[in-house]
Amino acid sequence: MKVENMPSEVKEYFEDGPKKIIKVIPRDDYSLIIYFENNEVRVYDMSDDLYGVFEILKDKNKFKEVFIDEHGNIAWDIDKSIDSNIHWNNRIDLCKDAVYINSVPKN
Repeated sequence: MKVENMPSEVKEYFEDGPKKIIKVIPRDDYSLIIYFENNEVRVYDMSDDLYGVFEILKDKNKFKEVFIDEHGNIAWDIDKSIDSNIHWNNRIDLCKDAVYINSVPKN
């Protein structure tokens, strides 16, 4: 995608540089409280996205197993007894950049 065709919110995000997630807390309403290295705290609401590959996260216990993976993305292992580094299709993840762009500041 050429820079001139990039959506303004994406362009603005990358002008300031990528953000590093340092902590993620799941909430009962299927949202995530996300702490970024730059001291921002944002809320990412997943309640309308729990279908397809994310449907397994309707199970609140599974949703609460969220973690930050080795690439700095938000992730869940579908089966915790399987090594997702060997079985790539065992992991669901959210790109840290997209999470930031599609989240809102926490009040």
